[in-house]
Amino acid sequence: MKLTNAYHLAGSLCPLKLALKIFILFLTGGSILIPTHAAQRSPNVVVIFMDDMAYADIGPFGAKGYETPHLDQMAKEGRMFTDFYVTQAVCSASRAGLLTGCYNVRVGIMGALGPGAKHGIHENEITLAEICKQKGYATAAYGKWHLGHHKKFLPMQHGFDDYFGLPYSNDMWPYHPGVRHLSMEERLKRWPHLPLIEKNATINSKVTPKDQEQLTTQYTERAVKFIERNKDQPFFLYVPHSMVHVPLYVSEKFKGKSKRGLFGDVMMEVDWSVGQILQALRKNQLEKNTLVIFTSDNGPWLSYGDHAGSAGPLREGKGTMFEGGCRESAIVWWPGTIPAGTICKEPAMTIDILPTVSNLIGAQLPNHKIDGKDILPLLKGIPGAASPQEAYFMYYGRELQAMRMGKWKLHFPHRYRTMAGRPGGTGGIPTDYSQDKIGLALFDLSSDIGETMDVKDDYPGVLKKMQALADNMRTDLGDSLTKVDGVGLRAPGKL
Repeated sequence: MKLTNAYHLAGSLCPLKLALKIFILFLTGGSILIPTHAAQRSPNVVVIFMDDMAYADIGPFGAKGYETPHLDQMAKEGRMFTDFYVTQAVCSASRAGLLTGCYNVRVGIMGALGPGAKHGIHENEITLAEICKQKGYATAAYGKWHLGHHKKFLPMQHGFDDYFGLPYSNDMWPYHPGVRHLSMEERLKRWPHLPLIEKNATINSKVTPKDQEQLTTQYTERAVKFIERNKDQPFFLYVPHSMVHVPLYVSEKFKGKSKRGLFGDVMMEVDWSVGQILQALRKNQLEKNTLVIFTSDNGPWLSYGDHAGSAGPLREGKGTMFEGGCRESAIVWWPGTIPAGTICKEPAMTIDILPTVSNLIGAQLPNHKIDGKDILPLLKGIPGAASPQEAYFMYYGRELQAMRMGKWKLHFPHRYRTMAGRPGGTGGIPTDYSQDKIGLALFDLSSDIGETMDVKDDYPGVLKKMQALADNMRTDLGDSLTKVDGVGLRAPGKL
């Protein structure tokens, strides 16, 4: 019986007829044409990356005041990661970690790059898109980039075949609610007009509030068309939404739909977007060959009050390395491969996505050092699978402020911003943070998710081990708190 690589039988025959045909061919010595396309084709990868969406902002993690039915279904059909982290609780730094598989400190991307920045991702850094390009993937990014707005830093120069979106945060413009009382001349002294970019060209040099209302829809439509266009080849799709970063905007189809006000409306549209992408995968019969990851870049911008999300039981928010700032809700979905309706409580981080995808598709890792490790056993829910990382390290700026080892979270003495229990602002106008500080403190997150009880005196052995690991990391990546210069730092790209 001869086997070939063409496919002529399975798509057109029911199982009984197919079995009969195979039996007749076997008896007559004929050829069986086996469908190998699905078996041999590398899996597609989709990453949906929210902006400032907090831990409890989606239904499966406790959202209130609005519905997220598509994300609810995604969780039922996929796997929730309850202890999932970003490298740093701020925009550009977080994206650098996701796309390079490195702590953002290693690649020299800190904070949130603005329109005045003259640096960005270095040309020698290997992005997740470039990993996929090794294996012939089609690649696209639709949304907020934020790794440098000059041409040499834009997605098209870093492994993406297509790009549409904002080069940085949607509040870096002259229409912020806090400056609308000023003349346009005065506003432009603070922020220039916000550009919308397609590929490498600015197609709208002055994005308006009405334009922003369409961003979520436009990103989604582009994503769906990309899936349809590339249904017959492997692809990597990156959708870094501009929402729910303030200022909040939503299309007419979701205005006034939630009990949570504008924030809830925006989250409902985001949920719709996820539904559209998953529907496109199903429509094109790609769902069983596509890994989809949904998560966010950092926690809520608490000073914005009713325009910010909720970290639920977690402490603090964006701009801090407490759990509320750097621990994100995450859902992974791949029907038939990832076990449905399951939960992973092992720690994981965005830096682990690049090496996981690389291993999954048989690509080579970068020659330079990366920090992530393959977490495919965690994604697949293999019994007994544990985090491959001994510890995760949590920098803010160049300060090593905290680390996670197993169930333990250790904070090193540092200052941080806080609302100190006060409510934030209303209507898109923020209130001021106050400053606080924390000393050396050890928390058992398995029993104290809110980081409230310091237990370092009860576990001196744990404390000693974590401090030793931290010292090793300081040697590698440095620490401005302890005045240590790291030997493993790489410079960002510069003009």
